[in-house]
Amino acid sequence: MEFRILSLQRRIEPLRQAILNHELYPMMQSMNEVRTFMEHHVFAVWDFMRLLKALQRDLTCVDEAWVPTEDRASRRLINEIVVAEESDVDVNGRPASHYELYLDAMRQAGADTRTIVRFVSKLQAGFKAKDMLRFNLAEIDEATMDFLKATDRILKRGKLHQTAAAFTFGREDLIPDMFTALIKKLYAEHPTELSAFVYYLDRHIELDGDEHGPMAIQMMKNLCKEDDELWLEAEDACVEALEARLKLWDAIAAKVRTGALVS
Repeated sequence: MEFRILSLQRRIEPLRQAILNHELYPMMQSMNEVRTFMEHHVFAVWDFMRLLKALQRDLTCVDEAWVPTEDRASRRLINEIVVAEESDVDVNGRPASHYELYLDAMRQAGADTRTIVRFVSKLQAGFKAKDMLRFNLAEIDEATMDFLKATDRILKRGKLHQTAAAFTFGREDLIPDMFTALIKKLYAEHPTELSAFVYYLDRHIELDGDEHGPMAIQMMKNLCKEDDELWLEAEDACVEALEARLKLWDAIAAKVRTGALVS
C-alpha cells in the first residue's frame, strides 16, 4: 500500500512546493505585512477545525448512546488532535484553542479582527455555516471566501476518505521554516507586538512534529484500503485543498504588494 501513498505524494508535490516556496513569505518585512497576512490566515485556522470536527464526527462516537467505533487508531489520532487544537494552553498556561491563540496574537499585533469575530459570532448566534458562506453574511473578502468554499465542497460530498485526505495532506506542514525565521526576526524588533504570534507558531510546530503525521497516513490507508477509486478520489481532494491554499496565498501576496505601493 506504500506505493499508493507515494503516488499521491508525487501528484501533490508540485503544489506543496509552490506553497512552501511562495513569494508571500519573504514579503513579511514589517508589521504591516504581518497584519495583512494574519487577517486572512485566521480563516484558515478556523477552517482547519471544520475538517477536524467532520473527522471527529465520523471516526469517533459523539452520540449520547456511546459505542466504540471500528478504527481504534484513527479514533485516537482525531481525539488527540482535537485536544491539542481545541484545548491547548496560552502563554500563561490557561486553556485556549488555537483559534483563540491566533485571535490573541492578532490583537497584540494590531491586526483587524472584526471580520473573523463577526463571522464566528454569527455562528455562535445560530446562523448555519452553509448560509454564512452562500450569502457571505460576514462580508468576507472574495479570495478568503473562495478558500472557505473549497473546503465546503469537499465536506458536502460526505466522503470520509476525501475529508481525511484534505486534512492529512492539504493542511499540515505548510508553514515553512523560512516564515517562522522571518517572524522571529521581526519579533526581535517588535517583541511587544509579536510574542503571542511567535508562541502560536512554536506550539503549532511542536504539536505537528510528533506522531500525528504517521498516524494520519495510517488513517488514510485504513479508509482507502486497496480501492483504486478511493485513492484517486483522495488525491483529487488533496489537489483541490492545496490549489485553494495556493490561490489564497496569491491573493494575500497581491494585497501585500498593493499595501507596499500605497505606503
